Amino acid sequence: MTQLARRLGPFDATMIVMGGIIGSGIFINPYVVAQQVHTAALIVGAWAAGGVIALLGAFIYAELAALRPEVGGQYAYLRDAYHPAVAFLYGWGLLLVVQTGGMAAVAATFGKYFVELTGAGRGDVLVAATALAALTLVNCFGVRSGSNTQSVLMLLKLAAIATLIIVGFLGHGVQQPSAVPVHDTLLSFGAAMTPVMFAYGGWQTASFVSGEMKNPRRDLAIGLLLGVAGVIAVYLLVNIVCLHVLGPAGLAATSTPASAVMRRVLGPRGAQIIAVGIAISALGFLSQSMLTAPRVYYAMAADGVFFRAVARVNAATHVPVVAIVLQGVVAIIITLSGTYEQILSYVVSVDFIFFGLTGLALFVFRRRLPPATFRTPGHPVTTAIFVCACWVVVAATIARNPLNSAIGIGILLAGLIAYFFWRGAGARKRMA
Repeated sequence: MTQLARRLGPFDATMIVMGGIIGSGIFINPYVVAQQVHTAALIVGAWAAGGVIALLGAFIYAELAALRPEVGGQYAYLRDAYHPAVAFLYGWGLLLVVQTGGMAAVAATFGKYFVELTGAGRGDVLVAATALAALTLVNCFGVRSGSNTQSVLMLLKLAAIATLIIVGFLGHGVQQPSAVPVHDTLLSFGAAMTPVMFAYGGWQTASFVSGEMKNPRRDLAIGLLLGVAGVIAVYLLVNIVCLHVLGPAGLAATSTPASAVMRRVLGPRGAQIIAVGIAISALGFLSQSMLTAPRVYYAMAADGVFFRAVARVNAATHVPVVAIVLQGVVAIIITLSGTYEQILSYVVSVDFIFFGLTGLALFVFRRRLPPATFRTPGHPVTTAIFVCACWVVVAATIARNPLNSAIGIGILLAGLIAYFFWRGAGARKRMA
């Protein structure tokens, strides 16, 4: 069979890491945190704390990449540390809930801003579906084609964020309150951490393409550490700018803080400039998702627990074309159905369960395998902190939204039926 081609380097890995974390949400979500905690220090503190946890996760994934530089990344870690069924459930959730639901929501954001900017009237859903189809096609041409597109969009995204930061600091600041309101308690800080942790998620997707990196043990570790550190800096600066221009109360009062900052400093033209940035950022996230996640479905099929056709690699482009098209089709269906908002409410409880399990996998591999070229600083304490933080997010999400969390976990567990079906079909085929 044709194999995947190793054509990606450390720069590609860094852009993939940053592209997987930074979507359109950083232009919008800071207000959600400001509604939970009400002083500049606590708002910035929540984003800083989330950044520390994300960096701990990057350390863990960097060591796992050095230990197991395989196709599928996190899927392979879960399979080899626990059981193939655990890894299958992760891929199942990725295809039906986590990745495609998130892609549909971001595609809808792109469609909305594209229609507003171009004055095309209605048709944002069609624009969203067209964008998904176009990026599916680009990634079918090869991993270098997909990576180059992703890198260009990531650099444009960073340029838009840099514009927001520079313009914001040039604007007049507002007076910050000196007293901490009594309702800023530990409980409200914990509530603020849920959207923060969700905003920092996505670094793990770079591990999906480790089988196409020239030197995954080195390049993926570099990409994870530089990429997450860069995202932390970007997130903190964006929030500081929003607080500088709007203040805590003003930030909490607007659902479009980036647009509010640009409008206050540059007027309507500023809001239009940042709208272009948000559209580019959304498109960049979609490009990264289309590049990375299909490698998980490819790895599942190669293990014999998914449709065998999904494991086929195109002889000309050396990419899993069927896996890429499968994800694109599912994301387009969810986009056209308009159910992505409901699916997104299932994501956090599902995604962070596997984050925690992957962190625990490092304990397993440390007992089984010789030392890696990269070692997680402070292990086992830092690894335990990361695992606990992930499962605190899961518990908080279930407590705040038990129905949607139960639906998400139910979809996940339904994958066990599919796993045993494919496993049984594979066994019958071998016996025949």
